[in-house]
Amino acid sequence: MMTHQPIKNWAEDDRPREKFALKGAGSLSNSELLAIILGTGNRRMSAVTLARHILEHCSHNLTVLSGLSTERLQQFEGVGQAKAIHIAAAFELGRRRQQSEALDLPKISSSADAFQYLRTRMEDLAVEQSWILFMNNNHAVVAVEQLSAGGIASTVIDPRIVFRRALENKACAIILSHNHPSGTLKPSQADHEITRKIKEAGKHIDIQLLDHLIISNKGYFSFADEGVL
Repeated sequence: MMTHQPIKNWAEDDRPREKFALKGAGSLSNSELLAIILGTGNRRMSAVTLARHILEHCSHNLTVLSGLSTERLQQFEGVGQAKAIHIAAAFELGRRRQQSEALDLPKISSSADAFQYLRTRMEDLAVEQSWILFMNNNHAVVAVEQLSAGGIASTVIDPRIVFRRALENKACAIILSHNHPSGTLKPSQADHEITRKIKEAGKHIDIQLLDHLIISNKGYFSFADEGVL
């Protein structure tokens, strides 16, 4: 029978990966994260010790490390071309992420903005679908996803899925939407009920329901605009 061993008893090279799996990336030091990228050390050092050695050379400054060429990285014993490229690739992904975050995200300031964002996805559908806009605290869209698809007359919006995906997307606000293939823009009693339920549930976790749109080829109905949210 296997017994659980505390982290201090693990082999040094196993600790970063195990800690990552058990506690998440935020629990790891810079040297432990770098050790995961390196994978292995050299004849004299474990991956963790080699990572510490490299960071010491860079005065523990990640900006300095990111500026080292692959040729310079290979001057550290145990860092070949493959490891050097792994390090460089990790920093390049970080740079690209920063560039992506700097791009202007579409901002939703009205029901009309939300409708324009969603209409190409929804207005000509033959069956009902529900979609959701996930927004940050500035009401800029960080993600848009289809939640469910149903039949000609109905679809299901599950609050548990709504808020699970909202938390995964780090959303501060959401806009629900679903289409009516029949063309009618009149909300059903079920539409009112799910809107109320999601609005109330969101209050407990500080995720605001800004609106619920019903979309058809004739336009849209906004719960917020009609004062029934």
